[in-house]
Amino acid sequence: MSGRASLNRRRFLQALSVAGAAAVLAACGDSGDLASPPADSAPVTDAAPQPPSAWFKDTTPFIVHDDGKSLEARLEHMDALITPSRLFFVRNNSVSLEVDPDTWRLSIEGDGVTNPLSFSYDDIRKLPSRTLVCYLECAGNHRAMFGLVQGRQSTGTQWMTGGVGNGEWVGVPLRDVLASAGITDDAVSVLLIGLDAESPERGFRRVLPVAKALHPDTLLAYSLNGEDLPRDHGFPLRALVPGWVGSSNVKWLGRIVVSRERLWTRNNTTSYVLIGDDYAPEGQALGRVTTTQVVKSALALPWPARLNAGTHWIHGYAQSPDGPMRRVEWSLDAGQTWRDASVLDSQVQYSWARFDFEWDAPPGNHTVMTRATDAAGATQPDQIPFNEKGYLFNQPVPHPVQVT
Repeated sequence: MSGRASLNRRRFLQALSVAGAAAVLAACGDSGDLASPPADSAPVTDAAPQPPSAWFKDTTPFIVHDDGKSLEARLEHMDALITPSRLFFVRNNSVSLEVDPDTWRLSIEGDGVTNPLSFSYDDIRKLPSRTLVCYLECAGNHRAMFGLVQGRQSTGTQWMTGGVGNGEWVGVPLRDVLASAGITDDAVSVLLIGLDAESPERGFRRVLPVAKALHPDTLLAYSLNGEDLPRDHGFPLRALVPGWVGSSNVKWLGRIVVSRERLWTRNNTTSYVLIGDDYAPEGQALGRVTTTQVVKSALALPWPARLNAGTHWIHGYAQSPDGPMRRVEWSLDAGQTWRDASVLDSQVQYSWARFDFEWDAPPGNHTVMTRATDAAGATQPDQIPFNEKGYLFNQPVPHPVQVT
């Protein structure tokens, strides 16, 4: 941990202990239910209809980021385990595509297969399928907290807490498709390439190690929540890589290249890489390549929240790549003391978890924090090292709440 980061954390906790949520509210500004982004960040605007070329879904329920590629969900709109497709966040690297399923093809190629193949949409739909309940989260979810909490802003779209959703997905195991193409025993990398030619590298791409590609739960998904994939979410086919950062789940999938060598692209050398003093370079990457997600939790409240004085049931969501939640706690004193929340629902497969707790809220400014611990024993840390791209922030989020 750097001395600067440690100092910022001490000052932050000191401010909370002295002034409570007023310190955080001052940092956020009087901006309704949105945080004011740090200086020089991509601005966040209230939702407004966007050109059809940007997105297909109604943008009204979302925080619309001015990068033109991101629709951030508002967790306060959600009260169930499964995120409705209309409320599911969107992170694109180009405008959303409209792909004709009748002419679409998926090619499997490269020196790591002995029988290159091309699949039609009907071919994919006829293969044996699997259904998974799985959360999907942008690697940059909570990125704005580096600036708000640590006082050190990272680059990239300043996501708050809504770059995540939980869905029921149906698809074909990727390993079955690779087996049909004759994947070789010495294959090392599986490169997923999207049809979004306006994205960097003329098609967004991520590399999976062959072990993850062959995992039975890594899917080529064609359905979300009982319907065909929405166009904003990759219709007709996308990857679903449970527990890995959202960028691994390539949308509008068109090509899969299997290689007997480790492959490097923009998205595992300079982007989707943890770059900073605490992260040693990995291979050709400038730092540590982001793969698996981390344990996180967030309240399903506007930011900052405003409540009437009295008793409230407060709820939120927690997720981890390492299994269900063992425990979720909440704090009103900057993490000096913690109380148990109730974890709701039976957590199946790779689902996130709902939690709630009862709070008798007195008038004044407050800061509510939550902390999750998963079945593997991983707990949200008090501090994480800074990284330039702002990935995988999972300190407890200090949520400002004004009670009147």
